[in-house]
Amino acid sequence: MNKGVNKLGKINIRVAKLQDVSSLVKFNQLMAWETEQKKLDEDTLSKGVSALIIDDTKGFYLVAEQNDEVVGSLMVTTEWSDWRNAVFWWVQSVYITPDFRRQGIYAQLYAQVKALAEQQQNVCGFRLYVEKENLIAQKTYESLGMHPTHYLMYEE
Repeated sequence: MNKGVNKLGKINIRVAKLQDVSSLVKFNQLMAWETEQKKLDEDTLSKGVSALIIDDTKGFYLVAEQNDEVVGSLMVTTEWSDWRNAVFWWVQSVYITPDFRRQGIYAQLYAQVKALAEQQQNVCGFRLYVEKENLIAQKTYESLGMHPTHYLMYEE
């Protein structure tokens, strides 16, 4: 898939496989703790990550690897838009290991998301959540062409 070079060497971007489940589980746990101080149940998370990899109708993960070590990832799920008769791709569960942050790896992952979407006939845009306080991530997303919307999110 997509290959790029950063300060630490060549990065390969590819769709995740079952062999990546342990890395993805670890990344999700670390991300949940960093952003929300939330501890995720490893068994439930492992089943959830595996379910998505096995059933691509749920979405997919991309991983960034260097020298066969996974150093970053993101997940994409879909949302049907009746207004557009097309789908939005939601970018979720973004995690880059600390030693690889601020080196363009998320930009490479996002570029691959966009390239994959171009191969589809029904993707109308990309969306993601970001913590209100995470200004570094917000600047990254804005530098790649994304912008804040006027919506607030609610959940129960």
